Amino acid sequence: MPRPDSDFPDTPYPGAVPPTSFAHVDGMSHALTPGPWRIGDVPLDDWLAARGAAPAAERVPVLAYGSNRCPGKISWLRAELGLGDDPVVVLRARTTGVAAVWAAGHRARDGQRPATLAAAPGIEEEHAVWLATPEQVAVLDRCEGRDERFRLARLRTGTVLTEDGARIDGAWVYVGHSPARAPLHVDGRPVRCVVMPQAAARDLVGEPGADGLDAPTVVGPPHPDQWPTELFAYGLLQPGQVSWHYVEPHAAGGHRYATVAGAVLDTGRGYPAWLPDSVGAVPGTLIALRDPIAAFPAMDAYEGPEYRRIRTVTTDGTVGWAYAWRAPTDGFRPGWAPAVS
Repeated sequence: MPRPDSDFPDTPYPGAVPPTSFAHVDGMSHALTPGPWRIGDVPLDDWLAARGAAPAAERVPVLAYGSNRCPGKISWLRAELGLGDDPVVVLRARTTGVAAVWAAGHRARDGQRPATLAAAPGIEEEHAVWLATPEQVAVLDRCEGRDERFRLARLRTGTVLTEDGARIDGAWVYVGHSPARAPLHVDGRPVRCVVMPQAAARDLVGEPGADGLDAPTVVGPPHPDQWPTELFAYGLLQPGQVSWHYVEPHAAGGHRYATVAGAVLDTGRGYPAWLPDSVGAVPGTLIALRDPIAAFPAMDAYEGPEYRRIRTVTTDGTVGWAYAWRAPTDGFRPGWAPAVS
């Protein structure tokens, strides 16, 4: 059953957090389960489509390590900063090598001390990842004071793993930009939020310090096609197949064998159909791309309306783009193998 915001108040900062991944809409948090992501028995993309919202493939992963994973805060963003009525998708995540630490300054609106991010070798923490639309990122920009209090960056330090085992390489993240949002160093070290509650953190005394992160600043709005930078090909787009020429000019020079969940059917038309929600394992090739934004227009046009490009997770946790079948499967046969010339 969905749970109301009253179960997860936003004070004291950083607020209460649901014990599951969730989708937030109309003041309610709907539990998400992985494998693939579902709300109850409904696939996440179908649930979003029923509400006129963008699918997962049109969203970017933004690491939330402070109050942005609190449903009460999400409703505040809707009421105060124009977040709108579209669902907010929040996935539980485990980070390694980074930590939420208390910032040097206090929030102007309530005097509470906010969190910021810092490198933390060997430390594991529980956080979350928003699958955010570009419009939702624009609201987060206003909330975080992008390029004033915080800057939007791509995280290269540590690892981020979501609840379904996906590794989020280069997650977008807001990190301290002004001295007031730099990590507060007490006795020369930052103070992790999990070891000290807000009531004590507000009275800490120290100095702003470095965050130690490898996190290049993002220029402009994020584009969903920027992540991930790999293509999982299971049919004619693979190296050596007849349609490889659509991929080859954009390949970054590396590809390897990989498998994803689902089943492949023989369409009888010389090409396969991948059904990601079916039981089984599908072999293919994971191909690194130099610039997915430049690569996909021609590939999308080639695949046509029978396919939709989605993100999938390989058995080793790598996230890649793949083309899923979306048309009827009448007359299709199990399995597929390319023609041998």
